[in-house]
Amino acid sequence: MNNQNQNTETTNQINDRIGEFLVGHLESYIFDELSDDFLKKNGFFEILSGVPVPVRKDDMVNLSIKKICINMAFVIGCDANFRYRDNYIEFIKLNYGLDFGMYLVQEGVDVAEKNDFDYACIMFRAAFLINPENVDAIYCYGRACADAYQKGGSEAFVGAFKAEAIEAFEKTTIKRPEFKEGFYYLGYAYMNLGLYIKAKLTFEEFKKLAEKELAEIRNSDEQDSEKKEDLLSVIKEAEDWISQLEEPVKIEEGYNMVMSGRYSEGIEILSQYTDREEYKTFWPMWYYLGVAYKEIEMQDMAEAAFISVLRVSPSNLYAMEELVHLYKSQGRSDMAEKYENKIALVQENAEKDRADAEEMAAQDNNLS
Repeated sequence: MNNQNQNTETTNQINDRIGEFLVGHLESYIFDELSDDFLKKNGFFEILSGVPVPVRKDDMVNLSIKKICINMAFVIGCDANFRYRDNYIEFIKLNYGLDFGMYLVQEGVDVAEKNDFDYACIMFRAAFLINPENVDAIYCYGRACADAYQKGGSEAFVGAFKAEAIEAFEKTTIKRPEFKEGFYYLGYAYMNLGLYIKAKLTFEEFKKLAEKELAEIRNSDEQDSEKKEDLLSVIKEAEDWISQLEEPVKIEEGYNMVMSGRYSEGIEILSQYTDREEYKTFWPMWYYLGVAYKEIEMQDMAEAAFISVLRVSPSNLYAMEELVHLYKSQGRSDMAEKYENKIALVQENAEKDRADAEEMAAQDNNLS
């Protein structure tokens, strides 16, 4: 068979951070090509000739065009760089247009309410792959990613879903700058990642939008007391967060001093908080203090700071790697080897956690 779509590679590769945690859900699918007669009869030959389509075992009877589209959406939602992604998207658009994305969003919302955040992420992701301007899908995807990592998981899992959530909320605020909820959840996402300066600025923008909405209600004939109370409540919440972020913002400014090479200034800021009980578990504070001390040749202080990181974050590879370099520079090969072994163990456990997560996802999918 000689067709331009046969063996076509997906264009525009996507940085797929979470695909490895979702592809296990494809275990129950088989892939097979539709007959040329069927494709020609329905006008699909140019799109699907030589392209295998996904079918589940329970789809073998009464396989409809809609079911094929749903299956295709599920596949690209699991694997954003699936080889035939572009063919699948073209097929979905040909049959249902961009409106199919809203069907997927509703599906995602329904399963998210049942706490199936994997499936929700898959649906929302497929929706904005089909239509990159679907802000509802992008926003809901951010919410589902945030819900997923808040349930817990391996360090790699949590890190990947946090990054996806932040990117989704950032896109939401850019594409829909009057949508205050996007700023609300972006502020939380920044805060959870320790990006306190960005979190404070984002909560300030959220507060501004909420105040604008409240003013519009007050200036209208609308008598919605419940909505007014809700807005007053979230404005107060935003004000509380902005106030609570004042000191974390100063700490982050200390990090930035260290990263820009202003080590003494960074130490001056960060050392103000080391005896404060509420900040003793801020491992980045100790890490950047360690880096600053290392750079100004205060090796004992650097060692103590990096060990403080490990007290609150025992699997922290950054601190372990710094200790390895420090001990090697001091000729303390026994201590360097100790932390090299710890690094290898943490990496081995992370890989095992990833494999276990994929196996569990595959088992859950088979059970369904």
